[in-house]
Amino acid sequence: MLTSQRKKLILEKLALAGQVQSRQLSEDFGVSEDTVRRDLRELAAEGQLQRVHGGALPASAAIATFAERKTLQLDSKRIVARKGASLIASGQVVIIDGGTTTSEMIACLPRDLAFTAITHSPGIAVGLADYPLIEVIMIGGRLYKHSLVAVGASAIEAMANVRADLFFMGVTGIHTEAGLSTGDYEESCIKRALASRAAETVVLASAEKINRASAWVIGDISLANTLVVEASTDDAELERFAAKGVAIVKA
Repeated sequence: MLTSQRKKLILEKLALAGQVQSRQLSEDFGVSEDTVRRDLRELAAEGQLQRVHGGALPASAAIATFAERKTLQLDSKRIVARKGASLIASGQVVIIDGGTTTSEMIACLPRDLAFTAITHSPGIAVGLADYPLIEVIMIGGRLYKHSLVAVGASAIEAMANVRADLFFMGVTGIHTEAGLSTGDYEESCIKRALASRAAETVVLASAEKINRASAWVIGDISLANTLVVEASTDDAELERFAAKGVAIVKA
């Protein structure tokens, strides 16, 4: 079997099963595990999958540039964003992560809703500036241009004084085994720190993120208290998340 044929079959198996194991692929193709691992490395370099211990998972499409992600699965983002906005109650302290889905969420907020928003995203802060009853507190640091958020030691230090009711976390991958992930190391650290400062972490799980993985792990799936998903999301997939103790909210 040609390498190109083998890679095509790997991607087909991955799309069908949601994950592949190196040992099983070795047996299926009658080649060594080293050969399979080389195939997976090359496919990962092409952005076709995300390697994990013992195999691979589908790669998240949400690691494209911010401008490209603004139009990715836009309808799905708007559906979960609208539901996410409805979870915020008057008087709460809410941490809002940067990202295209949270940008959609703040556009859905009622004009008469009063709460305190904490964010390390200049874009989110500006988007909230016209809401007369929302107090906005910014966390500063080095600007990570891919996601337009502040990262670094100063940002993490500022978070130590925060005690929030909700944290709307942006992720690029959500998987029961691989956990919550993102495409940048420093961003993963910031998100983990923010989650530790909130009573509840909510992930707006638009379609392109579910059962996908990216290179940097934010934490185990249990780090998310709640997943907001589209009502059309497969129930069998949702049951796996619920079995991990995550509450599911359908939009």
